[in-house]
Amino acid sequence: MKNILLTILFLSTLNCFAQDKLVFNTKFVQSEDKWVAFEADSVGSYNFGFIYIDSQTGLTLDYAGSFKIDNNGKFIIKKKELDGSMKVRLQPNNRLVAIIPESHYSELGISKFPEWLKYYKENENSIERLYKWGFMYNGWGECAKALEFLEKANKINPDYKGLRVELGYSYNCLNQSEKAIIILKEAIKQDPKDAYTYKELLYSQIHNNQLKDAIETYEKILKVVEDKTYNAENAYNILGEYFRQKNIEKFNEWIAKTEIDKDKRFGPYVEKLKSELKK
Repeated sequence: MKNILLTILFLSTLNCFAQDKLVFNTKFVQSEDKWVAFEADSVGSYNFGFIYIDSQTGLTLDYAGSFKIDNNGKFIIKKKELDGSMKVRLQPNNRLVAIIPESHYSELGISKFPEWLKYYKENENSIERLYKWGFMYNGWGECAKALEFLEKANKINPDYKGLRVELGYSYNCLNQSEKAIIILKEAIKQDPKDAYTYKELLYSQIHNNQLKDAIETYEKILKVVEDKTYNAENAYNILGEYFRQKNIEKFNEWIAKTEIDKDKRFGPYVEKLKSELKK
């Protein structure tokens, strides 16, 4: 029993120590309303700051200075190089930062949320803000996070302009094509000639094994939608399904019908698919 208790105590100590360290495994887009540290420079200094979202500029870092870590694991803050605030717009990318453990907040002289953050949280539950945040997170590929905002917005007003399409995009992104089809059909009722909505619906139908419906959607697009922006992409997506089915006859028929192989953007990809089918 004594050995078991010592083992538990040892593992608990290791776990606490692990939670106290900087782990660089978080992307900018996963760090909203968090204190983060960047990888150390050549002299062992870590730049740090608070990441938040500005409705106008998007992901933003409020730079707070830099610190070093002593031999005891304590964070020793260096003097801030600049007086006043320094805001840095962040480009969503794969660069990784570390979330600063709360156990070090007092050493850095910070609180969980800066006092000024409240001004960016005004009207945070309004449908306008929820939609905009969902739109941004979808654009960053964080569709599950986007869905949190969009579904809240949907409860307030499902007819809010653009909302159903963003929901459909999120569902498609998360491989929930059945949900996407339902919401996108409603979106088309609201705006029956929107090319982007039809594109998302066609994509949903293909990935829900509804190829016949996708082709009907494609034909309808040609008849009722003036915007031709996504026509080639729609044709290529249907061709891709014939390719996955290895249906060579239908594959070739679709190329002949749509002439997608002559499209500047998708033509080279069509040729690659042709080569794969010949193997």
